[in-house]
Amino acid sequence: MEASSTPDFLPHDGPLREDVHQLGALVGRMLAEQGGEKFFHRVEQVRTAAIRRRREGEAVDGLASSLAGLEADAAEALARAFATYFHAVNTAERVHRIRRRRDYQRAGGAAQPESLLDVLARLKAQGVQADELLEWLPKLQVEPVFTAHPTEAVRRSLLEKEQAVVRALVDDFDPTRTPQERAGDEDRIYMALSSGWQTAEASPIRPTVQDEHHHVGFYLANPLYRVVPALYEALADALQQVYGVAVPLPRLLSFATWVGGDMDGNPNVGADTIAASLATQRAHVLERYADDVTALARLLSQTEGRVGVDPRLAERLADYRKRFPQAAAQIRPRHADMPYRSLLTLIAARLQATHEDDHAEGYASVDELLDDLQLIDASLVEHHGLHAGAYAVRRLICRVRSFGFHLARLDVRQDSRVHDDALAALFGDAQWNTLDAGQRADRLRPYASGEQAFKASADETVARLQAVFRTLADTRQRYGVDATGLYIISMARTAADVLAVLALARHGGFAIAPSAEKAGEGGRIVPLDIAPLFETVDDLKNAPATLRALLDDPVYRSHLRTRGDMQWVMLGYSDSCKDGGTLASRWGLQRAQVELLDVARAADIRLSFFHGRGGSASRGGARMTPALMSSPRGAVAGVLRVTEQGEVIHRKYGIRALALRNLEQTVGAVLRASLRPREDDPREEQWREHMNVLAARSREAYRAFIDRPGFIDYFRTATPIDVIEQMAMGSRPARRRSMRGVEDLRAIPWVFSWTQCRSIITGWYGLGSALEHGAEVMGEAALVEMARDWPFLANALDDVEMLLAKCDLDIAEAFSKLSGPLHEGFFGLIRDEFERTRHWLLRLKGAKSLLRDDPRLAVSIRLRNPYVDPMSLLQVDLLRRWRASGGEDEGLLRALVACVNGVSQGLQNTG
Repeated sequence: MEASSTPDFLPHDGPLREDVHQLGALVGRMLAEQGGEKFFHRVEQVRTAAIRRRREGEAVDGLASSLAGLEADAAEALARAFATYFHAVNTAERVHRIRRRRDYQRAGGAAQPESLLDVLARLKAQGVQADELLEWLPKLQVEPVFTAHPTEAVRRSLLEKEQAVVRALVDDFDPTRTPQERAGDEDRIYMALSSGWQTAEASPIRPTVQDEHHHVGFYLANPLYRVVPALYEALADALQQVYGVAVPLPRLLSFATWVGGDMDGNPNVGADTIAASLATQRAHVLERYADDVTALARLLSQTEGRVGVDPRLAERLADYRKRFPQAAAQIRPRHADMPYRSLLTLIAARLQATHEDDHAEGYASVDELLDDLQLIDASLVEHHGLHAGAYAVRRLICRVRSFGFHLARLDVRQDSRVHDDALAALFGDAQWNTLDAGQRADRLRPYASGEQAFKASADETVARLQAVFRTLADTRQRYGVDATGLYIISMARTAADVLAVLALARHGGFAIAPSAEKAGEGGRIVPLDIAPLFETVDDLKNAPATLRALLDDPVYRSHLRTRGDMQWVMLGYSDSCKDGGTLASRWGLQRAQVELLDVARAADIRLSFFHGRGGSASRGGARMTPALMSSPRGAVAGVLRVTEQGEVIHRKYGIRALALRNLEQTVGAVLRASLRPREDDPREEQWREHMNVLAARSREAYRAFIDRPGFIDYFRTATPIDVIEQMAMGSRPARRRSMRGVEDLRAIPWVFSWTQCRSIITGWYGLGSALEHGAEVMGEAALVEMARDWPFLANALDDVEMLLAKCDLDIAEAFSKLSGPLHEGFFGLIRDEFERTRHWLLRLKGAKSLLRDDPRLAVSIRLRNPYVDPMSLLQVDLLRRWRASGGEDEGLLRALVACVNGVSQGLQNTG
């Protein structure tokens, strides 16, 4: 490998250097205390060797040999030690992001890039007037969707310890802290590090769906619940500073989740988990509201005689005293002249009644709670209380608008093949799956419309789906229409796949009488937004024809009218990349959006996209602003619904300040892409033709590699997929139905495995061949122009560049040699394509080294490598020995799991 020329830190990163040094010293002290001086010196020897290898470009063999043959316990401890060092670097970087944000705010000059203040200033400079901006705000619909897809397995207790370290480092920002206070901060950090070392990173027991729900709930009910009001306040401040406008803001932000509703390939998810998840989320958010209401009651101590109150508030208080006599009796006599405190005490009682679903006095809807809070707000403002508590009330109003009585909307997802299995049973037709799409649509139409009904069936698949739809109907009635989200059809390929859901929903009892404004529809309607998920490259290519057929269907069009003529389409980044490689996938997704929007406009319906992105660039992971600004014109239009999963959730939302920063960047990117999308370029028509050629060649090269004879055996021996399948990371299996080929492997373990072995072929293989072919066919100058001036290609190349920088082909070769005789036939292809891709990417960018234009990312990778490399090489040796034992050595498996967890956290964007 080449010697590294990347500096350890950027010139202005002095505080980051100090934090890394402080945390590194504390980790070393802790390792010596917990494992002994001999163990600590062994760790230091390996770490020094890893740094030297990188700096001097040494071969991998020396470092690898020093790690070979360790006892399982020693190997596990060594892996954990390097993972702990990495955590120190990672935490220091997160704290530095908070520091940089505060530096911008203190400076009072230029706004931080991608902050809401920066975005509004940019829009104003582009000619956006206040009226135009205010007209767009009600159209904004930003909804992160949290899934249970696992790419790391970290206990909640460890997440809380990391937060303790962050708080201690942030406290240290204060220059007035005394030496004694700073020593206390260091003690808190050391305690968190030590207790973290004594805690297993993950439970050996595979998590249940409820465990996954609690994990996601940690982020929803803690950091995010706290920072949502700050997001609205930041936007209000930016509006005031840039436009001189002060107006009430509409709801811009909500959240959704798949945990408990994602049935695709997971037999552990069904009607019971749907009901349990919704009930748990409701309990969480009502508890948070009760805490806030209690805090407001303590704050709003205004007394009669000192201030007036709105007469309506006095009437509401009298009404609540009658409705909640026991709670009213608990109000202290000395507080009886405090109308706000008294009313809030009774509001808390009504929230408790709401928690008891069958209590008649509970809130029937979240709008009733909002009415109470808005009444308090109005009364405060009317009587000089804007700065005497109204702002605190408004923070709660923001939360209630965003989280409702459900915390996060629950989506439901199922594979179209499961629906077909159920329909085969209901029709009594074993050949149902062999019928063409038109025949299936014809037979489904009367059942989807409600003209005919299926006979009862004892089939297990039918019964499971019936239970799901009955539960959706019940929870909709109990928790409100906003509690449930989309019904997503995996592997959707035809209009019949969508009609199937309508028919099955009716069979499951999920149909209601139309509301008054839609009474003209006649019959009973299915109150469900159905989103086909187009996943493979071919499905994306055929998606416009599928949507056109669906919108031409009279039964579905009638259903869509009851949904406000708004259709959701989900785009699958993971499987399309696994199917066709990165460039074919990206271009298929881009082209599908353009053509789907054309179909929607012709049919006079609104179309919104739900982006199924993962953490890695191999699965659509990307920086939000470049991703949205490179989207087709009209593809955003105020709406962003995107999955958040794996380590991405922790990285984006685990710390309050960073959660706020991420939400600001997301809302700002949606505003920019909606109000001022990228300009039309007359050259783009030609670029699209070129891209068709490039994508086809890229897919051809990629498929030639994964379809090569022996590839599945190579994949299973040259990557740690067999270890990943053993890990208790998620509640659903790593495989779908069988393991006939790549198609049956889930995208997450596919990407995860190639990332672990440090080749990450999922993110770049085929691109080099495509660019080389493009230079021959259309000329290098044309490619340079596209890479420079077309945001779509520029963004794609930036993401690939980041992945190439994280690769280490020497370590990847060590993994590859585990495949024995298959190594020679496959690894040469990987190395050649890697060099080809790197060569052409640098050539198009006019650069001599990777990440020339992103020095911060280059430094970040540079800081991590000395801690990641030993874990990777240790993993190779452990894999060889574990497989030699027939996979029976539990000690070696535990050490391997420690390596996998450490590498995934070190590289980030792993799945």
